[in-house]
Amino acid sequence: MTTARQALGAYGERCAVRHLIEAGLRVVARNWRCADGEVDIIAWEGDVLAFCEVKTRRSDAFGTPAEAVVGTKARRLRRLAAEWLRSTDAHPEQVRFDVVEVYAARAGAARVEHTRSAF
Repeated sequence: MTTARQALGAYGERCAVRHLIEAGLRVVARNWRCADGEVDIIAWEGDVLAFCEVKTRRSDAFGTPAEAVVGTKARRLRRLAAEWLRSTDAHPEQVRFDVVEVYAARAGAARVEHTRSAF
């Protein structure tokens, strides 16, 4: 991955965290990693634990950011969530999988769209 793409991804994750906090979620982990992969953001919304995949794009010329979360990515996120739950003390009443789309603007603020229970 190029440095520019890494920087765009890091920017998108910062925007996503800010958006989620402003929406009332409590972020408990960012970029949680294990041998099988990484979860971008893990956050509580009340009694619900959300595992969030962040996708950042400058345009939707190649599809929306959410369209990049295909079956393989969704299955991997479910496995990672199970691993995170096994490795922690958390016992959520519910678990959900969200997608946070970040559209980076050439100038000005990014547009952020949060889809709860995306898959």
